[in-house]
Amino acid sequence: MVLLQQQNQLEKVVETNKITSRFGLVLTEEDAKVILEERLRSLREQNRVEFGEGIVSKIIYEFCDSEYISQQNYVETIIRLQEIFYLYKNEMRDEITDDELLHLMKEQFEKICFGDLEYLEETCLADFAEAIRAGYRGYKASDGYGEYQKFDRVKRWDYGMYLETLKELCWR
Repeated sequence: MVLLQQQNQLEKVVETNKITSRFGLVLTEEDAKVILEERLRSLREQNRVEFGEGIVSKIIYEFCDSEYISQQNYVETIIRLQEIFYLYKNEMRDEITDDELLHLMKEQFEKICFGDLEYLEETCLADFAEAIRAGYRGYKASDGYGEYQKFDRVKRWDYGMYLETLKELCWR
């Protein structure tokens, strides 16, 4: 039974190539095996159990169009993303759905972290997890989109800030 389930998961992960190949991302069967082995390690490390297909294919589909993922870093990035996913499912006490967390992760990965997985894990998701643990539930109405800005502690550059800084520099 377990072998059949593992083979089914392997086939599902390899099947993602039908979509991801459009973005120049392809997994070999060996790549898929490595990803699934790391999935099991992450699940054990986070004391989690997963039934059915699991989260790997969803992560692949959510992130395959990222400008920060290339064939060279594809396998390693998917492995890290699933580690981060399981960690923050725990940190957020399973209050957030898989899809909400994936949307939040992808949006921050693209717009705030610019592909930096460490920043995603240690800053963006840590801040958001803190808000969830404190009782924040506003993400439910947005399915996880557009939520991080409410908790971002870092002042970001915008056009007004740019002009203000430019004026300061020019008048010195």
